[in-house]
Amino acid sequence: MSLGRWKGALLNLAVAPKRNGTNFCRSIERQDQHGSDFTAASLLKLPVFRSRGTQLAIAVIESLDQEGRGITRLEGKTIFVEGALPGETVEFSSYRKKPNYELAQVERVLRSSSQRVTPRCPHFGVCGGCSMQHLEPRAQVAVKQRVLEDALWHLGRVRPQSILPAIEGPAWGYRQRARLSVRHVAKKGGVLVGFHEKRSSYVADMKSCAVLPPAISDLLLPLRELVAALSIRDRLPQIEVAVGRSVSSLVLRILEPLSAADEALLRRFADRHGVCFDLQPKGPDSVVRLHPAQGSLDYVLPEFGLSLPFRPTDFTQVNASINRVLVRRALALLGPRAGERVVDLFCGLGNFTLPIAACGARVLGIEGNETLVARARANAASNGLAGRCELLAANLFEPSDTLAHALAQADRLLIDPPREGAIAVVKALEEQAPRRIVYVSCNPATLARDAAVLVHEKAYRLEAAGVVNMFPHTAHVESIACFERV
Repeated sequence: MSLGRWKGALLNLAVAPKRNGTNFCRSIERQDQHGSDFTAASLLKLPVFRSRGTQLAIAVIESLDQEGRGITRLEGKTIFVEGALPGETVEFSSYRKKPNYELAQVERVLRSSSQRVTPRCPHFGVCGGCSMQHLEPRAQVAVKQRVLEDALWHLGRVRPQSILPAIEGPAWGYRQRARLSVRHVAKKGGVLVGFHEKRSSYVADMKSCAVLPPAISDLLLPLRELVAALSIRDRLPQIEVAVGRSVSSLVLRILEPLSAADEALLRRFADRHGVCFDLQPKGPDSVVRLHPAQGSLDYVLPEFGLSLPFRPTDFTQVNASINRVLVRRALALLGPRAGERVVDLFCGLGNFTLPIAACGARVLGIEGNETLVARARANAASNGLAGRCELLAANLFEPSDTLAHALAQADRLLIDPPREGAIAVVKALEEQAPRRIVYVSCNPATLARDAAVLVHEKAYRLEAAGVVNMFPHTAHVESIACFERV
């Protein structure tokens, strides 16, 4: 142990054994006059120590980025450190170096954050499905809220008048949609079924998954054995999971036809485990049911007395519990009234369209996918709402007469676009524009871009915004925002 001073403070320098002939500074601590210890990193602000001849370095993490990686700085570079939390002193190694930044991973936590928790899943850190299980759940939500607010300000130069309470729900067993990769790996002794490994195209060797429903998690090992027994085990790259209210479907992406023996194996598996098998030989519209013949997927919105059937490859929200709260929040912000004209863009199966109609408003739903429009019409009819719902297919990513006419007639507008956002929609708004817009977003960057147009060009005010924790333990940020015409 060697001693030194920095700004009058006593420093304890713990020196590790020589590596490649170089002493490697493993930790630096300061003891002040009150006996409190601080890392030199926290005093120096930009505290990274790197040894020569090795990739290892230590640093204090300043913040998290939108991918949930810790951020520090070294020699003019920004370092993104996977597995590190703000305030922690960590030892890390870089696995990718660029002129202005590096990507790194934690090798050892020297001083941990009070918000660090033990990941529930034994595969965390290897499996790429989750990135934030090591961070306390409420802190995860706070990080996502900061990401949202930072995006709105730095990309859009807008700030909400108020912050909405985060929409939260169950953090485990929530994922009712998933795309599992399948690969026969001789070195692993058979077939693997699961998510990809972190930063890799390899399939993680998973025996369970804490974010899948328990009944689906329990099938990961049996599915390995099933696929290994099929004649097309090397021609089945993917299993898509879709969980409904009372039925779960496993969609097998097959590149060659099944043999009669294969079909018999699948039928026995389905009967034994209480699931349905669907086959997808080509695109999403090629999906056909194999076994059993009966049993259809649906989800419910009980507050509105609605049931929405869907096909296994239709878009539905991953988290059914959160979706119910999201729909309730969206309608509370939108405030539709009986007799008003409401437009729902990117309406899909009618997730928002039907609840709006159930409140007495007249709804025009527009969706780019004609197949989803047909299903939305069927859902409106089966719920007794066809008389209040008009559903059209149109491309919402470019200007059109259909879009312009719809916006001019709307009293209120709801937008729920994919990650690309709704720039064509917001630019199409003219003087005869809806007085209130509710925007449900799955990408803070495109929300910020579109918000900038609404606020700075279209005379709207951002009344409120908040996060929707649709994907706990991941860095994915969903949000909802409300705009009011000034």
